[in-house]
Amino acid sequence: MTGTLYGIGVGPGDPELMTVKAYRLLKEVDVIAYPKKGRQSKSYAEQIIDAYFAPEEKRRLGLHFPMTKDRALLEPKWNEAADAIWAELSAGRDVAFVTEGDPLLYSTFIHLMHVMERRYPEAPIEVVPGVSSANAAAARLRLPLADGDETVAIVPARDDVEAMKAVLLEHDCVVFFKVAKVIDLLVRLLRELDLLHRAAVVTKVTSGEEVVWKIEELDGAELEYLTLMVVRK
Repeated sequence: MTGTLYGIGVGPGDPELMTVKAYRLLKEVDVIAYPKKGRQSKSYAEQIIDAYFAPEEKRRLGLHFPMTKDRALLEPKWNEAADAIWAELSAGRDVAFVTEGDPLLYSTFIHLMHVMERRYPEAPIEVVPGVSSANAAAARLRLPLADGDETVAIVPARDDVEAMKAVLLEHDCVVFFKVAKVIDLLVRLLRELDLLHRAAVVTKVTSGEEVVWKIEELDGAELEYLTLMVVRK
């Protein structure tokens, strides 16, 4: 009998924000798979589950995905990951692929799911939602994402100023993911729109490494990859 692949969101950082269903499935599956940037690196999602499961307690499968947008480099790695997971599933073993936040919101699992569907359409796949960093940041900062007829957008920060400006002008609240590389550009844009005082920035929200930034600290700041910004008008 073929095993099932579970895409499991383990939350934004605080292990207590993992859902009961996620915890139960992680206890039940045969293999826990996780994304990793380098051969020896430990993924953020893996760090979260370490609070409940010792590495030696259950077989773990680290899948290496290079930090690049070059499809020529990425496709072979995605295919290798799908093949490795299928080897487990075809042997009757259930696999949980863990990802921080929610598995269907800017997650590594999204592409993996599509590759599995293409290469191994017979593989059973189930998705278990998780608390996203957007929700966690709103709670941590006590900033409502949307109320009544308000609109909210969740978008990746990028170096397209006009695109980010349009989103800010159109919505009552905007959550920018991955702001580290464009923080100076984003700060300038918010100043131009007189919205800087409406912005809040947090790194690794709810984790033991959480940093809530003061707005005046952002100019020229070196931010970690897992940093987001909430702008509420």
